Amino acid sequence: MDTDQPDTRPGFRRRVLVAARRGAVAALLEDDIHCLAVTLRHDGECVTAIEPLFVRAPWTTCPGATARLAQTFAGLPLAEVTARRDKKQNCTHLHDMAVLAAAHAAETGDFVYDIVATDPLHGERMLELRRNGALLHAWKECNGVLVAPAAIAGKTLFSLRDWIAGLAGVEQEAARLLQWSAIVALGRTMPLEQQSDAAAMPPNCYTFQPERAVHARQIGARRDFSD
Repeated sequence: MDTDQPDTRPGFRRRVLVAARRGAVAALLEDDIHCLAVTLRHDGECVTAIEPLFVRAPWTTCPGATARLAQTFAGLPLAEVTARRDKKQNCTHLHDMAVLAAAHAAETGDFVYDIVATDPLHGERMLELRRNGALLHAWKECNGVLVAPAAIAGKTLFSLRDWIAGLAGVEQEAARLLQWSAIVALGRTMPLEQQSDAAAMPPNCYTFQPERAVHARQIGARRDFSD
């Protein structure tokens, strides 16, 4: 095994596909515990409909977030479909896909992001993102601290906001997707029993809000896409 090549190491894989057509954009996401999609319909200026779909979800309460997403974004101007709008009250993954879809509403065509976050090896993780096969970001993390590239050395995944904001276009979008994915991937290193009580989680998404967390139970098949 070549430990310097993320594709040869076990770890978290996520694929995000965006398919933009006139009047509609579909954004689809799959990883080890999620398989979901959002279709955003629009008239060129405003969102006319939001159509979310769960195929696999980690909690019994997750499907209820589809109605919440429609309430959050339907009818808004496309420019107001942003990451700052009630994200913690939504499924964060559906929310992210809606924002991603809106960002590409003026386009037509398809593209795919493939993301790898390797499992830790001697405290080191390799984090990579490719768009249509072309490498856009390659980061290295050691014991929770990013060490490469030099521009982010010394930062953590949780302190990248300003650096990402300083990027432009596709590089910024890609960096944000890699950051989110690398954070989600940390769950692979946690014992399952530490992840099974939604009420013990910070209220950072639809399921983990107190009124739902007490009722949430883990469901869904986990898939390891390392190979």
